[in-house]
Amino acid sequence: MSKSAYDIIKRPIVTEASTDAVTLNKYTFEVDRKANKVEIREAIESIFSVRVVKVNTLWRRGKPRRRGRSTGRTPDRKKAVVTLAPGDTIEVFGNQ
Repeated sequence: MSKSAYDIIKRPIVTEASTDAVTLNKYTFEVDRKANKVEIREAIESIFSVRVVKVNTLWRRGKPRRRGRSTGRTPDRKKAVVTLAPGDTIEVFGNQ
């Protein structure tokens, strides 16, 4: 069973650091935990009609949280930093 591109790419991550990286043609997304770099590349290229040069992935551990006596943690997340070919842009990010 193959996943669609929208199942792989969950949402863009818009923070101060990721917005600054847009000047270097790097865009940050939260992706499916089981997705690999090839699947991420194909999903970004099909959704946004751009050429992907490089994909870097990293894990963000969930933070510990408490509600009264009970403790837990937020879910782990997987991020992908996608570098696009020169001249390509994604309009999801505001400062372009």
